[in-house]
Amino acid sequence: MAEAEHLAERLADPAVEARLTRLDQLLEELQSAPGPATRSAVETGRLLTEVYGEALARVMDHADAHLAERLADDELLGHLLVLHEIHPEPVERRAARAVERLRPAVQERGGDVEWAGVDGEVGRVRLTAGGGCGSGCGGGTGDVTAAVREAVLAVAPELTEVEPVQTTAPAFVPLATLTHRGTP
Repeated sequence: MAEAEHLAERLADPAVEARLTRLDQLLEELQSAPGPATRSAVETGRLLTEVYGEALARVMDHADAHLAERLADDELLGHLLVLHEIHPEPVERRAARAVERLRPAVQERGGDVEWAGVDGEVGRVRLTAGGGCGSGCGGGTGDVTAAVREAVLAVAPELTEVEPVQTTAPAFVPLATLTHRGTP
């Protein structure tokens, strides 16, 4: 019962997102202000971040494989682990999982997306355009590509870009064309 009450006191993800957005705004304002107080405040934030990162790294050092996986699966903790470069999963696996999470939504629209791997610092995905709504509805492969890019780079900022792999469908050549010789 005490654990359930303690967990209920935690911030919900939207509240965390709101705080992160506000933190970004404050940091931008702070960095644009001139003077020694600004430099001290920015350095204070940087040092505090480093110390908290070290504390998180020590937690991960003490975690067994199951706990490390659970910690990495938490959205906020996963982002912090990536930020501090201590995420237990390699870039390739994190990116592939992000694509797999998007796959059902892409398939609902008649398309498909598959992780194709990493080429240097560029993630590659195979995209198949959806044909479920005809040409009149928005949200083509450009929208899907943008959503995949955003999702992958959020979990794998080590990558510099996410690009679709160019796939060409085999050309259809009617059998009659191959077996019938035309008249000269």
